[in-house]
Amino acid sequence: MAGRYRLIEPLGHGGMGVVWRAVDQVLEREVAVKELREAAEMTGPDREIFMVRTLREARAAGRLSHPGVAAVYDAFEENGHPWIVLQLVRSRTLGSIIREEGALPPRRVAEIGAQVLAALRAAHAAGVLHRDVKPDNVLITDEGRAVLTDFGIAAIDGDSPLTHAGMLVGTPAFIAPERAAGTRTEWASDLWSLGVTMFVAAEGRSPFQRGRALATLAAVLHEDPGPMRHAGPLAPVINGLLVKDPACRMTAQEAARHLHNVATGRSTGPIVPAQRPAQRPGPRHAPRSGTLTEATAPTPGPLIPDTLTYRYGSPVPQASPRARRSPWNTVIGASALVTLVGLAVGALAFVTARTDAAEVPESSVGTPTVTVYATRTARPPADKSAAKPIAGPETQPKGEPGGDRRISSRR
Repeated sequence: MAGRYRLIEPLGHGGMGVVWRAVDQVLEREVAVKELREAAEMTGPDREIFMVRTLREARAAGRLSHPGVAAVYDAFEENGHPWIVLQLVRSRTLGSIIREEGALPPRRVAEIGAQVLAALRAAHAAGVLHRDVKPDNVLITDEGRAVLTDFGIAAIDGDSPLTHAGMLVGTPAFIAPERAAGTRTEWASDLWSLGVTMFVAAEGRSPFQRGRALATLAAVLHEDPGPMRHAGPLAPVINGLLVKDPACRMTAQEAARHLHNVATGRSTGPIVPAQRPAQRPGPRHAPRSGTLTEATAPTPGPLIPDTLTYRYGSPVPQASPRARRSPWNTVIGASALVTLVGLAVGALAFVTARTDAAEVPESSVGTPTVTVYATRTARPPADKSAAKPIAGPETQPKGEPGGDRRISSRR
């Protein structure tokens, strides 16, 4: 491939591509080569976006130099498909470890969480948001070190958005509420996803997975994660990261300090957050109307990360400015309330959440790859109290999205 890479064997595969173990014949070293294949239903413009987005992934990870981030070496096009050459990390995914071995001890989860958080802080300092932090995107090396990979839907400060208004992409059970509501993506959005990842690692189950994409998003927006039975001293940190209002969420600095305490066996006691500085705004191109870019590819590992694309009929307006709230220490684990943006999304998602929650066991960790196009005008259910969104700080959209709905799943 590209006159220098010789493919040896596949390491993992999914609906959008294959990751190969390969040899760089110029530098005489083993690498991981990610072959990306666009979905069959992609149109011409979507294929172009897919190609550009792939190069953006290489650019996003390529600007990072950190032991907790899988390095990107090269990117090229061959046989009509984009390819990315990555550092070969001999590892297992955290997701596969949880599925095979169950929940991990709190101190081990704290060690992994602290290492992933360090990688995220390095990415944020470079102007990069990951936006798809989850167990299947965390590699655990043979030495036990955590490495964050797959920046396929990363947002880069100063870059331009690549998808159309009204599209949300990510893994539903790990998407932060502000992203699910269609408001501006923030640095704190990655911290929420890290909190869910640590919840899954400590408890062996997902706090928000409900089987279907819209039901899961409704749980993210409206439901608490539930009690933790195995997290022990890690529970206050996880609860601090899972505050629904990003302005009241535990900061990266606070989380790093408490994760270190748990990992080293120190008694944490009640967590009292430090005075929070003014929050740095997200990237200049960050979505302001519900627009988020699509995921691109599998990560090297036994299972490939699953993603969701959600398109609704009309753009979501920019949320109005709001005054800063008090810190999250009012009650550890108390979730700030957010408004569900769009009556169609709210009605459909909330009803689906009620009907689907019993269909999927609580122990489920993985999520399917789902594409949802919503274009039919949705009507609220007869029981308006079940679907009425709780008042919150975000601006309500005017009017309702409309159109037909088609749901398809890919593995």
